[in-house]
Amino acid sequence: MKAAKFVKPGRIELEEAPMPTIEKPGDAVIRIVRACVCGSDLWWYRGISSMPSGSHVGHEAIGLVKKVGSDVSHVKPGDFVIAPFTHGCGHCAACRAGFDGDCLDPDRRGSGGCQSEYLRFTNADWALVKIPGQPEDYSDDMLDSLLTLSDVMATGYHAAATAQVKEGDTVVVMGDGAVGLCGVIAAKLRGAERIIAMSRHEDRQKLAREFGATDIVAERGDAAVEQVMALTDGAGADAVLECVGTELSTDTAVRVARPGAVVGRVGVPQQVTMDTSKLFWRNVGLRGGTAAVTTYDRHLLLDQVLKGSIQPGKVFTKRFALDHIQEAYEAMDQRTAIKSLLLVSE
Repeated sequence: MKAAKFVKPGRIELEEAPMPTIEKPGDAVIRIVRACVCGSDLWWYRGISSMPSGSHVGHEAIGLVKKVGSDVSHVKPGDFVIAPFTHGCGHCAACRAGFDGDCLDPDRRGSGGCQSEYLRFTNADWALVKIPGQPEDYSDDMLDSLLTLSDVMATGYHAAATAQVKEGDTVVVMGDGAVGLCGVIAAKLRGAERIIAMSRHEDRQKLAREFGATDIVAERGDAAVEQVMALTDGAGADAVLECVGTELSTDTAVRVARPGAVVGRVGVPQQVTMDTSKLFWRNVGLRGGTAAVTTYDRHLLLDQVLKGSIQPGKVFTKRFALDHIQEAYEAMDQRTAIKSLLLVSE
């Protein structure tokens, strides 16, 4: 099969790799239909974080189940599924509490990556999310939206859920990438009355407004804080979604929160330390982490996509065949695409 591998910073290549097999009773083998490039993939692509050369990459996909292990009964060969990047087991304390993104099962990951023709998926019985019907039953746009449920839409929702967004809130969304834009969708879905999107890019601002943003703030740092405070009569936001992970973004998120608000942080931290004194002196809470993808998909998000209530697939602004994986990464890296879609098979 063809599989994308990391060669070195700035270079991704396809290689012929062995077909994945059932290695444990809880495994499934999935034929990937669509995959994509995530903003977090750019960390090692840019050399910001380390990745062993030759590693198979990608963690977002939808596809068709080809084989299942003996312990898998929830899905069967031929089922159309979302492959969440989280691989929760469904049985540990974290999964039972609704935090399958922090599953305690040590065998959470399959072999290979989602930017491949086939994928071995562990904990398949609980973690995989069945989609009714087959890929051909859905429009192209609907398939795009279903793909976001493997990560970015669920991650954006996690930011809103951990920030405790509720009916009538004023919400600030830090970040105009795919996760931040999905955070705008999530804030609106949870009933936010006012959504302030922090964005400097016209194409992303336009999409943020389409998704429900009522205000746009293009400034950063002190100027951004001043703008938000002006928009909120000096009070700050009832909830803040931090979808970037940088020190500046997190600091700004805390500063634009009103006293007693919660910052829902899903941007992967790029700094190992943080000054928590600003949280203390303003009674601001900080929550967040890895999204509970399977839980959110099953309880809410899949239904919302199927009903057409939300259309997160619009974050895919460029599409590529798997053979053009390098160009897909370059489009993300150069910000000519909000998110790159990979068409793997029919």
